[in-house]
Amino acid sequence: MGFWGTVFGKCIKTFLISMVPVLELRGAVPIAYADGLNIWLAVAVSIIGNLVPVPFIIVFVRDIFALIRKILPKLDGLITKFEKRADGKSEIVLKYTFWGLFILVAIPLPGTGAWTGALVAAMLDMRLKRAFPSIALGVVAAGIIVAFITCGAGALFFS
Repeated sequence: MGFWGTVFGKCIKTFLISMVPVLELRGAVPIAYADGLNIWLAVAVSIIGNLVPVPFIIVFVRDIFALIRKILPKLDGLITKFEKRADGKSEIVLKYTFWGLFILVAIPLPGTGAWTGALVAAMLDMRLKRAFPSIALGVVAAGIIVAFITCGAGALFFS
């Protein structure tokens, strides 16, 4: 059994997958569970991994976008697309603030999640200390929802 077959190796793989945009926790939990990791361990590791990029996105994404535009002006269209996507998701956040950001992150659908929530928070100039708790709570809720979808109610309580 190689490194990736050990529980520690599976946890590292789950942690790394949960940090990837688009996949995030929503992809990491089912992959880890299918790989034989306990569902609650998979959720816990995925939550931690999914939250790692959040502070960096909130604090640095505007500067990174500006730098990319300066160094690689051909990517301006892509950066603008990201900004418009965040702007399109910002209405619910503006209306409900903490709970709006929570809902945006918690609902496990395409175009939602910690990366999108952090990008929206950054575009709205939300402070890290205000945005992070809402995003973290949303990631925990998403983890529970994804575990339920992955295993079903019975397996969650009797596995």
